[in-house]
Amino acid sequence: MENELKWMSELRSCKLCEWRCGVNRLENERGVCGITIPLVAASSLHPAPPASYDAFLVGCSFCCLFCQNWRIANYPENPSSGEIEGYYAPKEWGELAVRSLRSPLAKLIDADRLFFTGGEPTCSLPWVEEVVKEARKIDPEVRVNYDTNGFLTMTSMRRVIKFTTSVTFDIKAYNEETFRALTGAPVEPVLRNAEFIARRARDKLYEFRIMVIPGVHEKEVPDLCEFLASVDPSLPTCFLAFRPNFVMDVHPGATRELMERCVDAAKKKGLENVSWSGGVNIPGEISKSIKDKMRLSKLWPKQARLVSAYALERGCVQERRNCGACSAHETCRIRRYVPYRST
Repeated sequence: MENELKWMSELRSCKLCEWRCGVNRLENERGVCGITIPLVAASSLHPAPPASYDAFLVGCSFCCLFCQNWRIANYPENPSSGEIEGYYAPKEWGELAVRSLRSPLAKLIDADRLFFTGGEPTCSLPWVEEVVKEARKIDPEVRVNYDTNGFLTMTSMRRVIKFTTSVTFDIKAYNEETFRALTGAPVEPVLRNAEFIARRARDKLYEFRIMVIPGVHEKEVPDLCEFLASVDPSLPTCFLAFRPNFVMDVHPGATRELMERCVDAAKKKGLENVSWSGGVNIPGEISKSIKDKMRLSKLWPKQARLVSAYALERGCVQERRNCGACSAHETCRIRRYVPYRST
């Protein structure tokens, strides 16, 4: 109990991500991530590379309009969040994870590590660190992957590097207005942390992951890839095909041709280790009301206006999204949105 209280004490003034909310989560105060104590939505063996035993942790420092795990990221605000597993003492989940990695099914899919994802695991970073300590008491060689949106403080980033074997790192966009429109957050901390891991912990980087949304990322991919190539041309980069989901539930899915163009653009900018994955050619359309809302600001890049139109259509109260300073944060209609279609 003493060790548990020690890691929990950091939640009394939470400053794990770059919002640095400073709320007392042990007294049920909620910052941007919307959670109090760390909670596991689901635990499972998962074959997707790297194959692993996963903890899907609730809460997220972003509110991405295209979120594929929106029920988990927006727990407990979203009415469709459903049942979750709940709280585990770190020792309990660590023992469960190591036992699962030793199972016949784990050997069948070559699962070789713990995998912390969400949501965003940084909201639960002290719990994750404690779980890893407990798991390594049983198996000192246990491997760990950390799946992040990159919005960590520099202190949190360094902590993650210390205990991980690999890091999967999402970069939602490169340009500030597009990034804010998609996530509700500023891009600078993400690019800073991406450069940090690429330069200072290259051996820990499993890959950078970039979602490709039609009408948005055609303009973002060249700039982002030029940035990554300037740091290290060999950085592993995987484009993920957008499929209609969450607030962008009727937007067209990415086509095979678009994904191949992104790979070609990345190579032209100097990246050498590029791939793409995901289902393609899911139909959709940009409605007239979205097109009308795109005319609100001619000063923004077209791709940012498109995304902002979706946010405004679904009830966001800000023209320029900033979840950390939003007066309607605790009653956010975006976080409570239930998609018309979710694939």
